[in-house]
Amino acid sequence: MDKVFPNVNREKIDAFYKKIGQNVKKAREKRGMSQLELAILIGHRTTSFLSNCENYKNKNHFNLEHLYLIADVLKVDIVDLIK
Repeated sequence: MDKVFPNVNREKIDAFYKKIGQNVKKAREKRGMSQLELAILIGHRTTSFLSNCENYKNKNHFNLEHLYLIADVLKVDIVDLIK
């Protein structure tokens, strides 16, 4: 990505993904939902995907489709997950 967009600050992008993961976790916990419950409702069979994205482990992150589904399940505005 650095060669295509040389002025992109990778640290800012990483911080952005981390913040989204934190926002998803906060919204999920506010609804009293476990990682497994949310994972199943968005089409995953285990918690590993959700856990990795919430914690930005190995730079795993949610894509727009994930965020759309999560916002729908948690009944939150998708904007709240990315601010």
